[in-house]
Amino acid sequence: MSDFVKVSRDGDVAIVAIDNPPVNALSFHVREPLMQALVALRDDASVAAIVIACAGRTFVAGADITEFGKPVRQPELRALIVTLETIAKPTVAAIHGTALGGGLELALGCHFRVADAGAKLGLPEVKLGLLPGGGGTVRLPRLVGAVKALRMIVSGAPIGADEAHANGLVDAVFQGDLTAHAVNFAREIARKGGPFTPVRDRDDELEQTDLAAFDAEAALLAKKARGLEAPVACAQAVRNAVTLPFDEALAAERALFVTLVASEQSRAQRHLFFAEREAAKIPGKDTPKRRIARVGVIGAGTMGGGIAMAFANGGYPVTLLETSHEALQRGLGTIEKNYAVSVTRGSLTEEAKRERLAQFKGSTDYADLAECDLIVEAVFEDMAVKKEVFGKLDAVAKPGAILATNTSYLDINEIAASISRPQDVLGLHFFSPANVMKLLEIVRADKTAPDALATVVDMARRIGKVAVVVGVCHGFVGNRMLAARGSESEALLLEGATPGQIDQAFTDFGWPMGPFQMGDLAGLDIGWRNRKARGLTAVISDTLCEQGRFGQKTGRGFYLYEAGARTPVADPEVEALIRAKAAEKGIAPRAIGAEEIIERTLYPMINEGAKILEEKIAARASDIDVVWVNGYGFPIGKGGPMFWAGLEGAGKIVERLEYWHERTGRQVFKPAPLLKRMAETGSWDGEVP
Repeated sequence: MSDFVKVSRDGDVAIVAIDNPPVNALSFHVREPLMQALVALRDDASVAAIVIACAGRTFVAGADITEFGKPVRQPELRALIVTLETIAKPTVAAIHGTALGGGLELALGCHFRVADAGAKLGLPEVKLGLLPGGGGTVRLPRLVGAVKALRMIVSGAPIGADEAHANGLVDAVFQGDLTAHAVNFAREIARKGGPFTPVRDRDDELEQTDLAAFDAEAALLAKKARGLEAPVACAQAVRNAVTLPFDEALAAERALFVTLVASEQSRAQRHLFFAEREAAKIPGKDTPKRRIARVGVIGAGTMGGGIAMAFANGGYPVTLLETSHEALQRGLGTIEKNYAVSVTRGSLTEEAKRERLAQFKGSTDYADLAECDLIVEAVFEDMAVKKEVFGKLDAVAKPGAILATNTSYLDINEIAASISRPQDVLGLHFFSPANVMKLLEIVRADKTAPDALATVVDMARRIGKVAVVVGVCHGFVGNRMLAARGSESEALLLEGATPGQIDQAFTDFGWPMGPFQMGDLAGLDIGWRNRKARGLTAVISDTLCEQGRFGQKTGRGFYLYEAGARTPVADPEVEALIRAKAAEKGIAPRAIGAEEIIERTLYPMINEGAKILEEKIAARASDIDVVWVNGYGFPIGKGGPMFWAGLEGAGKIVERLEYWHERTGRQVFKPAPLLKRMAETGSWDGEVP
């Protein structure tokens, strides 16, 4: 038929094979010959059954996202599915790898679905700010039931072949040659004779739906969505499948899809989809990689233990080093407890737990790191301590071993210059908890070798991290911008805002929590130590720390946490302290609204991002967005700070920064030249945000 769709025969069974690497996306150049093949086979009396399969490593893993927002070229996916449903002979989707989005919707157009035992099936469109637009919200509930369909579609998470089989989504699961099994399955089904009922005409599961239970589940999921439109629309579309005739529900799904695809939220989420892929691209993609067979981690505390788990989870054997046997055993014990919790939750089997723990080798002797190809230190955030550790590594690490620091702020060039092999030194800034958080800032020092950088970018993918390569400066990208965001927090308090008002402005914006609640969660003493090391002060925060109020871990911080609870409660003592400090400075309190809070916190953060781009600390504005969404909780529906700046209007941001700069004289408000150019041109020096 074409280079992308090939038809072959096994006796009276036709095999339609899609071959559109790398993921067999349903691009126009696939849809057109696929439609031609289906029509021809539908009308061919010598064909008793049709199997739809895919070449390469996966079944169709989705639509072609680059076509979104462009004029639709026929035939579109919905027309393909309608054609499938008009075929009187049995059609079978043979699923291996992943059947995602439009791929699963195509399979739902078939009478039957068979899968390889390792296959995964899902409808992840919600992660792009969309809902399935090819009938997925209307057909899936007819196979698995409305509530299960709701959970799959609103979460966007795929399920395995066995679960899909148990739920009725898949008719058979096979090991071995899937196409051969699918052909035999199709031939046997054809031999038994029809009629073969399309999924659209199967209503048994829908008739058993408890709408009250469905609505309760939908309300819970909507609450978790925190202002995102797509999860709510997904829930409505699945409900329509239960309450409306098929064609009306299908039309309603399409209307919701069209609304979402034009929305700012979906634009933002699609921006992030591409941004994550761009962030992993570095110059010299063909640079040879160094071999990493074993990883060393220095420090078995919260951060070091989490980093070690991240590597073990990715299949790397880990040598975990501590200064004492007691500290080592404590760290290994915490790791074992963390895996035990995963077993209890059902996210890990007991066998998998044993396999992960078998990856660890504990030690208190630096000489045991000699066998490691990558060594990450996660010790105290102090330059002298870091240099001491790297000096020891310089003496024992094998030639070519990559030596990484997990520093959040310190100058990696200075660390690299302290040893004899600066070309092997770089930063791997993990975010806590390191075994959970997706972001990994990979910090390229001035003398970092290209092959060392390429190796860790590749490694990051293996351990499931979203990697962003950044340059050396205080705080790199994330923490440098965080400092700019927080620079006005104390001033806002002293001028009349309460911690609760500021945090509310943030959560209303879409953040999971505000800066003061986040500070209490992380521990106020961390920032206190960092400020003291740099000779800085923060009158309110410092006073709280001097009083032993470090946040949740002490039951008191900016808020009260009663009886070990995690829910913050406003503390009159803190508000009295703020007013007293304001009075000492002669500051009269005034009413401060949410708009001012956003201007004085998020606008300086955008401004700092522009400076980071000017200094080439980040290669792309979209890299900054990836850092902030994956590491700091910036709302995904706003696409990251630099994308949001385009939505907000760079001209407006510059105007308000100039206003606050004139009013306060503080440098954090002085607009960066690049931000001014963004206001004029609408792009970050040629990069459309």
